[in-house]
Amino acid sequence: MITARYHREIPQRYRLEAGKCLACGHLSFPPRLVCPECKAKKFETVTLSDEGTLVTFTVVRVASDKFSKETPFPVGIVELNGGVRVTAQIADANIDELKIGQKLRIVFRRIQDDGKAGILCYGYKAIMA
Repeated sequence: MITARYHREIPQRYRLEAGKCLACGHLSFPPRLVCPECKAKKFETVTLSDEGTLVTFTVVRVASDKFSKETPFPVGIVELNGGVRVTAQIADANIDELKIGQKLRIVFRRIQDDGKAGILCYGYKAIMA
């Protein structure tokens, strides 16, 4: 079972925090222990922009049990201002109106719940800017 503390202790899940390598400046999201570019191990924490551009997307029409009531829903890759790319569900969007290059914003939303009396899980989704 997922615990609320688990989600609170992973800041990139709700604050879009990345690791910026102090040696080469590479941004890693989610943060890593070793830089994939230069193999350095020292990072500073930076907060990413919540605005970006839709790079590509697909429409999920058959989903797992927890998401089956939400189908169909779009999932896309959003390149945030600053160059980091994130994969996110695109919420509150008309699927027929989505276009590559569209401006999106990352927001904090409920992702799922763990049963009727279970824990609510939150994370980020993309919406039209």
